[in-house]
Amino acid sequence: MNELEEKLFLLAKDHLADAYSPYSHFHVASALVTDAGEIFTGVNIENSSFGLTNCAERTAIFSWVNAGRPGKIKCLLIIGNTDRPISPCGACRQVMSEFMAPETEVILTDSQGDYEHFTVEQLIPYHFTEKDIQDGANK
Repeated sequence: MNELEEKLFLLAKDHLADAYSPYSHFHVASALVTDAGEIFTGVNIENSSFGLTNCAERTAIFSWVNAGRPGKIKCLLIIGNTDRPISPCGACRQVMSEFMAPETEVILTDSQGDYEHFTVEQLIPYHFTEKDIQDGANK
């Protein structure tokens, strides 16, 4: 990892304890950085109705949106209390494709520091976008 990625890793790792996961005890945290240098974090927030649970990466992205979307997302890091790098769910991948460019870096990590680098496009190839809606409406 480079210096910025290491900073995101340490920040996200520190937030793992903040995850609200009383049912699964599966803690996930995330940190993203924009091209403007701003950092946003998130943790998973469970609900007894599991469908209402919000994942850490969506929490971080939604925090960025709530702040007025300053800059473009440059990199997103996701960490879990797992023994291998954590992978985002399908809902998170779709949200990532909505707010992040296909070439945006996504780092999947575990609490031991193992990591894998991907792009949004690698995580969700041939994803559904606003262009698909516009193309369908123009037929």
